[in-house]
Amino acid sequence: MASEHEGHRAEDGQTYWYHGDKVALQRRLRRIEGQIRGIQRMVEDDEYCIDILTQISASTKGLQAVALNLLEGHISHCVAEAQVKGDAEEADGKVKEATDAVARLLRT
Repeated sequence: MASEHEGHRAEDGQTYWYHGDKVALQRRLRRIEGQIRGIQRMVEDDEYCIDILTQISASTKGLQAVALNLLEGHISHCVAEAQVKGDAEEADGKVKEATDAVARLLRT
């Protein structure tokens, strides 16, 4: 699903609030990526199903933690910035984005 902000990349000068935390965010995502590769190896090696499910749970929790961090940042930066600017319509739009993101996370 494409985001309306998908076009906002470095070439247009846009940076988002997490830019300063990008190294830590990437480190966490690489750790999760390693967990996923480990799960693939476990399946390939015919490991016990409960052990695989345990690793899937750990990977899922890691992704959820990243998602919550991004959501918290969106609210404390993007929503708050729109409110400080006094743009009620933009602030409402940012809140709607956040609630839509929460709904997507809960559906998974």
